Amino acid sequence: MNEYLYEVAKRLVAFDTVSAKSDRNAMEYIAAELAPRGFKTAIQPIELFGVSQANLVAWIGPPRTDGLIISGHIDVVPFDGQPGWEREPLKLEPAGDKIYGRGTTDMKGFIAQCIDASRTLDPSRLKRPLVFVFTASEEVGCLGAKSVAPALKQILGETPVPRLAWIGEPTSWQVSLAHKSIVSFGITVRGIGGHSGAPGRGVNAIAVMARVIETIGRYQQELAARRPAEYAKIFPDAPHDVLNLGTVHGGIALNMIAEECTLRVSYRSLPNADPLDVYNEIQRRLLALDGHDYTGREHRAKIELAVLNVVPPLDSPHGTALEATLFDVTGAKSAGGVLYATDGGWFTGSGITSLICGPGDLEQAHQPNEHIRRDAFERGPAMIHKVVDRLCASSS
Repeated sequence: MNEYLYEVAKRLVAFDTVSAKSDRNAMEYIAAELAPRGFKTAIQPIELFGVSQANLVAWIGPPRTDGLIISGHIDVVPFDGQPGWEREPLKLEPAGDKIYGRGTTDMKGFIAQCIDASRTLDPSRLKRPLVFVFTASEEVGCLGAKSVAPALKQILGETPVPRLAWIGEPTSWQVSLAHKSIVSFGITVRGIGGHSGAPGRGVNAIAVMARVIETIGRYQQELAARRPAEYAKIFPDAPHDVLNLGTVHGGIALNMIAEECTLRVSYRSLPNADPLDVYNEIQRRLLALDGHDYTGREHRAKIELAVLNVVPPLDSPHGTALEATLFDVTGAKSAGGVLYATDGGWFTGSGITSLICGPGDLEQAHQPNEHIRRDAFERGPAMIHKVVDRLCASSS
């Protein structure tokens, strides 16, 4: 057993890096492991939602073009209050052919593999740079990558930003080159309050929101009927834009006309579309909606929309050197798409082509008793070595 690999994973899992909490200690630990091995390291401090967070960039090798970025996020989804946990979430626990702990699959297990692979890396063999980019707050909108991607040129200085990035999100070692964009937005219906005994004197915001939801639901059915042929193989489960009504809140008492109602919506659109196209169409339809409730015709409610967050899509081309290398190393034969978003969408905007391939299984991501298969975990460092050798040390 590779004791160092397990020790690093144990340390990483023990850091409580739920997105709402600071990741600084975890990033400083990783930097301290990489610096003695010849890596230059830079911590990019950022503040998100009033919390101190950090991205980490670490690089090694000559300042030449090409090279490779290997990337992962350090934050994890919440576990406190999540039903079904039978183990300590922040304790790495091997049991049989599985290794348990929050983040083992998504995606501290992959970061541990990267750190272990760096331990036996021979810098003298590198002909092109290797860059680790470990990000904050991916689980709440890829916000760390949004900050670090455009800053890479300045951070790396004389080292050119590599044009290829390997993102180790959970794919069961399959290769993916695309994902949809994600847009979240809020809708607020502002009615007119009053006593429930005289509903005609007010406008019930909940009643109007019901019409809003019905309008969005009809549009959702239209989206599901659009299935462009070019995405049938990449997104076989949903080769179309998908939309979700997330949360709804309204009213404060049974005997009062609801004065306000709020709805939070998210959707994922195909990579070939402007991420805001769906939002703009929903806005157009809602602006034309009848703002009366079901009891009065004198007053109308106001319907307000606001975008909350946008995560760009990923649509990388086939035929890159990274794709060929990952096929060779993993044994995968084709590249498809994933149903979740990644930091790769923001990397694209900085001229970086990303592929997604990691040891974890998607079924374990965000789940209680999260685990990674022991064999997938233990063979990861050697696979990383092979990819680095091919793309950063080979003369070809």
